[in-house]
Amino acid sequence: MLDDFFVRALVAGIGIALIAGPLGCFVVWRRMAYFGDTMAHSALLGVALSFLFDINLTLGVFAVATLASLALLFLQRRGALSADALLGILSHSTLALGLVMVAFMSWIRIDLMGFLFGDILAVSKADIAVIVAGGIAVLGILALIWRSLLAGTVNPEIAEAEGLHPEKAKLVFMILMAAVIAIAMKIVGILLITSLLIIPAATARRFAPTPEAMALMASAAGALSVSGGLMASLQFDTPSGPSIVVAALMLFLLSLLRLKMQRAGGLNHDG
Repeated sequence: MLDDFFVRALVAGIGIALIAGPLGCFVVWRRMAYFGDTMAHSALLGVALSFLFDINLTLGVFAVATLASLALLFLQRRGALSADALLGILSHSTLALGLVMVAFMSWIRIDLMGFLFGDILAVSKADIAVIVAGGIAVLGILALIWRSLLAGTVNPEIAEAEGLHPEKAKLVFMILMAAVIAIAMKIVGILLITSLLIIPAATARRFAPTPEAMALMASAAGALSVSGGLMASLQFDTPSGPSIVVAALMLFLLSLLRLKMQRAGGLNHDG
């Protein structure tokens, strides 16, 4: 079954979407979109270091993304700069360092466009195994910290008073984000990972009655975006990663249209 490259791409993309959905909800709730971008940009530095020291690419990206998130937490506690300034510095500096290092490593042939925008059609069975194993681990850990993380999102002080340790949950969440970025990098690319985290979650937010329902709906919206984007990519010969993000955007715009129609219907009914 998985011998067909398109089927492998579909399975891998849907797997990433199912993982990204619940995490993306917390990114939206906590207004951490720029943080997600920063971690994604740091992935290129992880790629460069992985090639330089000849280590596993996924592990290298995970390590650098985790270090970037820990550096952010440390600098935030020092209070020297505002959070958005720190994110801007980390985001652009890690991306620039990665690009400079790649340029210096002229003895290694690196597909920079593949890392930036992904190459989901080149996914192997081994990549799918990593996505499945990593996805089970990420979603399992997220389920364990869900209550603490949700309580800390709503009110950190009350969560702390109830002994839910929201700061620890936030730290674990950052590490889970690093893991997802490392796993998803080959699929949608460094520059598009954050889109797959944010857009399906933003789409689901308008319709979900509960946080848990929103997480499920975000995963479903992401899976639908992957399916639609890959079909469009095959039909119109467009880049697969960006096509998936465009499909996610179309779903989001449709959700806005449906919401507007519902409101209009409600006003007419009241009238």
